[in-house]
Amino acid sequence: MKKLTLPLLGVLAMLASCSEAPKADSASTGAADSVAAATGTAFTVDTSSSLVNWVGTKQTGQHMGTFKLADGSFSVADGNITGGSFTINVASLAVTDLTGEEKGQLEGHLSSPDFFDAAKYPSARFDITGVAPYDSATTKSLLAGATHVISGNLKLKDSTVNISFPAKVQLAGNSLSAEADFNIDRTQWGMNYKGPNNPQDWFIKKEVNLKLNLKANSAAAQ
Repeated sequence: MKKLTLPLLGVLAMLASCSEAPKADSASTGAADSVAAATGTAFTVDTSSSLVNWVGTKQTGQHMGTFKLADGSFSVADGNITGGSFTINVASLAVTDLTGEEKGQLEGHLSSPDFFDAAKYPSARFDITGVAPYDSATTKSLLAGATHVISGNLKLKDSTVNISFPAKVQLAGNSLSAEADFNIDRTQWGMNYKGPNNPQDWFIKKEVNLKLNLKANSAAAQ
């Protein structure tokens, strides 16, 4: 039995390292913080043209998909975001690299209590706690054209963690756009398949890639 156990563990370790999460900024994390006071002009998120893309990786490859936004708003003063929040519609989870029965099966699996438990937790929320100018001398980012570092409390299921990531924010008159591309560790929100130390969970990378593409407009543009 011992002769079989050690080689098996070696194979498991080798397989678990075969695929890597997409190359992107790693969001720094910390305890939940105070939400920033939203001052200035209000911009309402256009949920029809805003999207959160995700990529999950396993030992044999990866799967990708999207979440829609339920609502959101930002406040802008002197050309800078001062605060805001947005709600992710977890129940809108869609897999985009599969079709037919396989697509439906994976969407059902990810929406089940094994992962997002969308029936119990149909939404996730991000509340801005701070926005700072991006300085390439102190912060390195893989995001082309990064302009700011945004921090906020991400509430997913029943856990809230503060995350910080570079973003590209563009303001043009009454329109605002924000883009970001970063990886988070799903286990920090208690997302473990069949438990935190279950061997089946080892085959799924902890890092999940999120790409934010948000559009918002002020009342004058609506």
